[in-house]
Formats: sequence, C-alpha cells, structure tokens
Amino acid sequence: MPKGVPNPAPMYGIYARPWGFEVSIVRRGVRYFQQFGNGSYGGAEHALRQAQEWRDAVVRSVPPATRRERAEKQRANNTTGVTGVFCLVSPDGRGLSWLAKTYVAADEILRANFPIHNWGDAARTMAIEERAKQLQHMTGLAALHPAEESIRKSASAPTATPAPRKRSRSEILRKSNSSGVSGVHYKQPRHDHPGYWLAITYTAGKGSVSKAFSIKAHGYDEAKRLAIAERTRQLAQKGIG
Repeated sequence: MPKGVPNPAPMYGIYARPWGFEVSIVRRGVRYFQQFGNGSYGGAEHALRQAQEWRDAVVRSVPPATRRERAEKQRANNTTGVTGVFCLVSPDGRGLSWLAKTYVAADEILRANFPIHNWGDAARTMAIEERAKQLQHMTGLAALHPAEESIRKSASAPTATPAPRKRSRSEILRKSNSSGVSGVHYKQPRHDHPGYWLAITYTAGKGSVSKAFSIKAHGYDEAKRLAIAERTRQLAQKGIG
C-alpha cells in the first residue's frame, strides 16, 4: 500500500512474500512475529488464513497501549522532564510562561498557560498539575489501525471448516518432485538401469527410513503405487496422517 494508507483490514499486520506470508505486530516495544509458508499449509489460501488467525489472537490477547500511556511517553526532544509541559521563552532566551497542552482528540486540544511574571517559580508546578488534569480526559486505547477494534470485539469462534494443520518438512511437496506425492521419488542410477520408486521419510534427530520398489520387478505404475503406499505407512508410523 502507498505510504500513509493503511492496509485493508484482512491484511492488517500481514505481509505477502514469494513463499507465503509474514505477520509482524508491535506492542509496547515488543515485536510479535510469525511466518506462514504456502508449502507448509497446502497453498496460499490456507497459509493466509492461518496468518490471519494468528494475528487476530495477538490483537485480542495483547492490546496496544492506552491513549493516556502514549501521551505520557517521554519524547527524545522533551527538555522539561514532563510530557505535555513546555516553557515558552522570549527571543533572548528569557522564560515567559509554562504551558500545559494535551491533544485529547483531532478537534479538541486542551491548553493552559501560566505566566512566570504572575506566578514565579510556581508557574511550572501549576502547569504540571494542569497537565495531570488534562490527561484525565484521555480514555480508550491508542488507535493503530481501523481493523484493530473490530478484531478485538469479534468473537473467536471456530469456523465451519477448520484450517489445515501445518505440515512437517517431510510432507511438503518440492518443485523437483515428479511423483506428485511428497517423499516419493523416481530414481535411475544410470541410463541403462530401469530405475525404481523410493519412499523415504525423515525424522528430526532419528535419521531416515526408506524403501525402494524396482520397476523391473513390479512394473513402472505398480512400483510407484507401492512406494506411495509405503510412504503413507511411514508417515503413519511417524504419527502424521
């Protein structure tokens, strides 16, 4: 989206990548980040859905700072030590007054000025006290995106068709795979060899289990069918499927 224009509500906090989607939301200086790959969830549609559900859970459980908290945050350019309190000076650098100022809303600005020639050193104290009173008019949460409030208010209810679970690395179908089934590969050791179909499954920390089916012994289609069946058995043994 162009700078200054918020993303549509469905894509709030979500960024499309060539391989899937990233979610990035910042709360009180803490970044909540997660990635959802198309291959891991069986396509872009499911990956986006998982990204949206994860984002919604973060929005509901970790609300942004309140408007008052944000207004009280000390800015780097503050020289008075109190946010919203400023010392107005003359061109020659002489202090004229202390000002308490608060942006309550776009069309509502509270301000009170305390001249030093009237109140002396007490002018600063009076401005600080006034600023505290002004802050009492600030309620609600800081506005981050139009979608925030609707997401927090919406009920987190299970959908009619649950999103697919995340696939393990061994279940992801690679572009180089010619069988159409992850973990099932056609192998031909040399050009004059009839080849074989191989079913192989990796388990982190345990290595791999594999079984080959000769095309010479079973024929091309039958060897492939047997490899697919073996792959299904391997995944079941691994606890997937």
